[in-house]
Amino acid sequence: MSRVTRYISKQIALSLLAVTVGLAALIWLTQSLRFIELVLDRGLSFAVFLELTGLLLPSFFAVILPITTFVVTLFTYVRLSSDRELVVMRAAGLSDWRLARPALLVATLATVVGLVLQTWLVPISHAAFREWQYEIRNQMAAILVQEGVFSSVSSDLTVYARARERDGTLRGILIHDMREPGAPVTILAERGVILPSNNGPRVILLNGQRQQMERAVPPNSPPGTPAQPRLTVLAFGENSVDLARSNRTEDSRNRDSRERFVGELLNPNPEEGLQERDIRKFRAEGHGRLASPFTALSFAMVGLAAALASAFRRHGGGMTAMVAVGAVVGLLALGLAVGNLAARDNRFIPLIWIHAIGPGLTAAWVLSGAPGWPRRAPPMPAARPAGIVLPRGAAAE
Repeated sequence: MSRVTRYISKQIALSLLAVTVGLAALIWLTQSLRFIELVLDRGLSFAVFLELTGLLLPSFFAVILPITTFVVTLFTYVRLSSDRELVVMRAAGLSDWRLARPALLVATLATVVGLVLQTWLVPISHAAFREWQYEIRNQMAAILVQEGVFSSVSSDLTVYARARERDGTLRGILIHDMREPGAPVTILAERGVILPSNNGPRVILLNGQRQQMERAVPPNSPPGTPAQPRLTVLAFGENSVDLARSNRTEDSRNRDSRERFVGELLNPNPEEGLQERDIRKFRAEGHGRLASPFTALSFAMVGLAAALASAFRRHGGGMTAMVAVGAVVGLLALGLAVGNLAARDNRFIPLIWIHAIGPGLTAAWVLSGAPGWPRRAPPMPAARPAGIVLPRGAAAE
C-alpha cells in the first residue's frame, strides 16, 4: 500500500467510524426513549434497559452503513479537491482509479461488515430482542401494573388497580380481557395479589364479579334463530387470571422476518403453514438482506464519480456534491419502492439486485471516462484569408 493510499484510507476509515457510531448512537437514543418508562416508572433495572436497547444497534448499523460510506467518501474527496491535494496527486501522475483505490478498500470492508450484520448478527439480535419483549410482557408483567393507571399488559389485556399497598396487595381491581375472540371479559374485584406461576404471573382476585359478553341462542327459541349477544354475570369469592398468555407456542410459531436467517427466508419451512403472501414477502426480504450490503460499495462509487470525474473548480465542487447527494436520496427512495414491489410479486426480485449493483457500475463507467459516450469535437480556429496582414499586436480570432 502506497503512502498516498494509506493517507486517504486513514482519513476515510476514521471519518466513517466516527460518523457511523455517532449517527447510530443518535438513532439509539431516540428509539430507546420508548423504553425509558420501564426504568423510571415500572422498576425495570438499568442493566436490563441497556441490554434490551443494545440489541437494536446491529439493525441500525446495517441500515446506516451504506449511507455513511457515501457521505464520508464524497466529502473526503471534495475536501481534498478544495485543498488542492488532488491537483498535486494528479500532477504526480496518479490516475482517477489510483486515487479511488483508498475509498474502494474502505467501501469493500464496509460491504463485508454489512454482509456479516445482515446474514448473522441482525437475526440473532432481533430474536434476542423479541425474547426480552416476551419476558417483559409475561414473566415481568407484574411490574407493568401501576397504581391508578390503566396498564396495557398486552394488546388485548388491560389491568387497573386503584391502590397498591407495600406488601403488593392490589385494591379496587379492574381487568378487561379480550384474549378470547368474540367473548370479552371484564372482572371487578375488591382486592388481589400477583403471584408467580409456571405460565407467568397470575393475579388472585377476592370478592369480585365476572362479566362476560357472549353470543348464544335464547332458550326455547325456534330452530334457525340466530345467536344473540348476552351478558353473563358471575359473583365469586376467589378467582384467578393469568396475566401471561397460557400457550407460548402461539408466539414462537409466527416469527418475524427480521429474526430469520437468509436461508429460512429464501426457503421457508412448509410445515409452518405460511400464507403465500408471507412466503413472497420472506423471499424478497432474503434477497434484500443479501443485496443491501453491496449498496455501500455502489454509493461509494457514486461519491467517487462525483468528486473525481468532475473538472476542478477554484471555489470547490459544492454543486457536484449536492447533485450526488440528491442522486443517493433518490436511490434510497427507489430502493424502498423496489422492495415493496418485489414483496408483492417475486418476479421483480431482480430489480433489488439491479438497484444494489447498477449505480456502482454506472459510476465506474463515468469514472473511466464514459467510453462510448459521443463527445462534441472542439471548435477549429477560423482560417485566415491569404494576403491579409494583421496589424502588429492584433490577436487572430
